[in-house]
Amino acid sequence: MKTRAQNLLTDRFYRKLLDSLHEGVYFVDKERTILYWNEAAEKITGYSSREVVGKHCWDNILMHVNSRGTSLCQGHCLLDKAMEQGTNMDGELFFHHRDGHQVAVLVRATPIRNQRGRIVGAVEVFSDNSSTVDLGRRVRELERMALLDPLTKLGNRRYGEMNLAGKLRELKRYGWPFGILFIDIDNFKVINDTYGHDAGDRILRTVAATITNGLRSSDVVSRWGGEEFVAFVANVDEERLLHVGEKIRMLVEKSSILVDDTDRHVTISIGATIARKKDSAAAIIKRADSLMYRSKQEGRNRISM
Repeated sequence: MKTRAQNLLTDRFYRKLLDSLHEGVYFVDKERTILYWNEAAEKITGYSSREVVGKHCWDNILMHVNSRGTSLCQGHCLLDKAMEQGTNMDGELFFHHRDGHQVAVLVRATPIRNQRGRIVGAVEVFSDNSSTVDLGRRVRELERMALLDPLTKLGNRRYGEMNLAGKLRELKRYGWPFGILFIDIDNFKVINDTYGHDAGDRILRTVAATITNGLRSSDVVSRWGGEEFVAFVANVDEERLLHVGEKIRMLVEKSSILVDDTDRHVTISIGATIARKKDSAAAIIKRADSLMYRSKQEGRNRISM
């Protein structure tokens, strides 16, 4: 499990990576809430990250128009089309700079998919119209390096934190409820020590796929670190969240990998909690983590609400 210092180092690495690009980059979720806005986006548009993160791109922040002057943010958004059609969308557009003038840009919007291929958001990369950078290659680099855990192919902790921040803003602004499932594989160290790290990696991939298969397309799961996963379950109350968590627990219990011609099963312990408007990101994660440890203390392979 990573130490706090290591997590901070990883966080700084990804921010440094994204902020080193000359292209503007921002990520949105399925509701087109802006989750991340890099330094180049600030420089190109004049809008700081603080002014736009948490808002919807359809709030007409950039007021995208095409060469005919047609407004794109309401009904013709490339990000929306990329998510609807599941493919890249390119365009030569203009946006409204914070200072008031129009800026010509090349844009590529690309859907972001989870382990099952479900679309969970989109990334837009934009540059001035004189740029010859291969935007598609850059998007693929961002997906690989900045968002995905290479072992499980889930969103990584950075992506999870971005989603959590966006969902908390939606809860406080619109009252949209959500819950968190903090999931930890039981006795994972014993698995690694007994069967080796290759078996441990296979267990991680199996559990990641099983959790994903137990969730809806509107839910998001990320690998939080080590053998820990965090799932963000949209539009639930306590009863529904408990049902989702129990389904995932049961599905993992019934999954297995083949080691030395024998099926090896694992279980998970889960902490479940509903987000509150007064919650910070740290507070809700700490509460869910504590509930997960209660499940461990009470015998593992269970969920604590």
